[in-house]
Parts: sequence; structure tokens; C-alpha cells
Amino acid sequence: MDLIDIGCNLTHDSFNEDRHQVIERARDAGLVQMVVTGASEKGSRAALELARNYPGELFATAGVHPHLASEFTDGTERTLRELSSHEEVVAVGETGLDYFRDISPRDVQRKVFQTQLQIGIDTALPLFLHMRDAHKDFHAILKAHRSQLEQVVVHCFTGNREQLHDYIELDCYIGITGWICDERRGTHMKEFLHDIPIDRLLVETDAPYLKPRNLRPRVKTHRNEPRWLPWIVGTLAAARGEQPDYVAAQTTENARTFFGLPTIQP
Repeated sequence: MDLIDIGCNLTHDSFNEDRHQVIERARDAGLVQMVVTGASEKGSRAALELARNYPGELFATAGVHPHLASEFTDGTERTLRELSSHEEVVAVGETGLDYFRDISPRDVQRKVFQTQLQIGIDTALPLFLHMRDAHKDFHAILKAHRSQLEQVVVHCFTGNREQLHDYIELDCYIGITGWICDERRGTHMKEFLHDIPIDRLLVETDAPYLKPRNLRPRVKTHRNEPRWLPWIVGTLAAARGEQPDYVAAQTTENARTFFGLPTIQP
């Protein structure tokens, strides 16, 4: 299976000692391309730098996670706009709302979210979005801007069926992670994963977070890696009643369409 991980945090310091080996293991597992998430000003710069070291294989996003919205300044906006001009940067984000922890005040999160949506409008780049426990406000803001935006993915979707359909109605792509492999909190999603149109389905690891809990044989580490994306695809395919090869091929095609990625020649 040729696979594309649309969201992995490969600049995270947990990869500092073996980052190249992590990428090699991902290749061996069938991943042909990966999009490195930018979740802060510094992290977005690092994502671009890493993508440049693996041309055609790694790409980057540029954005500020809602947890860090309080740190967003006019200078941050200028930085994101500059980063978005580079060909390796294929989306604006990670941006959105997160009311689960409220690390940044909600009014600040909303303002920074809208600022980054405007960057997406101005650059005509896709949006890589985060939402947790903030559906009402997130959906309202997104809906108000949707007609001006290019492609949108609600990454690491963990909500309910009603929320899913709200995003599908806005013609959003849906990113699925190893959350569905967690019997403690992801089981409810298996009942409606088949509701996602196959041409709006994307897959991601969100590494180093959300290691699939149903990995067999068990691996003695809490750190997730892109190499386990096939396991997520298999779990997703089983829940949808489809073959893993089919889901892999379709999500890879979707990722290339969404981000405008080149096809890797054998």
C-alpha cells in the first residue's frame, strides 16, 4: 500500500535522536509522503526546514495551535504569511479551537482562528483545522468563511455523528487518526465512519501522539510513529466494511488532491 500521512509532528523533540530512522521506518511501511504539522511559529519554521531536507517526500503546514493562541502577535502573522509563500508549505494550520483545556482564553482562540482563516483566504492554501470540545463556535466561524476558503480538513476528528455531518455539509475533508484504535474513547466513531464520503476521507497518525492502542504485537513505547499508519487504515477499513487496499488507494489520491502533492514515480 502506498500511503500518505497528512498530519505528523516530526519536529517534536521526541524524534530528535532518531528522526531520520523514523522516516526510514515509515518508508519501509509503505508511506510515500508525509505532511509535517506546524503548530507554532517556531514549529512551522522547523517543519519547513525539515521538508526541505526531504524534497518531494515531506511537506509542511504553517500555523499556530489554539493552545498557543495567546502567543500570537502581528509578527506571528507576518511569519506565517511568509512561510506560506514557500512551495513546501502546502496548508495553513494547525489552527482552530480547543475548549477541552482552555490553555488560551476562548475569545483569543476565536480571534486567532479567524486571522489564520484569512491567511488561507489570501494565500488560497488549504486549511488544516483542529477542533476539540468547541463545535458550536468552530462550526459557526468556519461556516461564515467557508465560501472564501479552498479545501478544508478537520484533522483528527473525534466528534459525534451530528458534528461529522455538519462538516461534510460544508464540503470538508475528515482526518482520521489512531483515536479509532482506542477502545476507551474511540469506539463510538466506528458506528458512523462509513458516513464519510470516500472522496473526503484522509488518514494521519498525529505522531508522536495517539499511538494505536490495538497494535499487535505490542510495542514498548508511548511514542507514535508514521510507520503505524497502515494499522489505522486497517482499523478504519474494517469499520467501514471496505478492503484496506481500497481505503489506502483512495486516501492517498485524496491527500494528493487536497494538498496538490506530486505523484511519486516508482
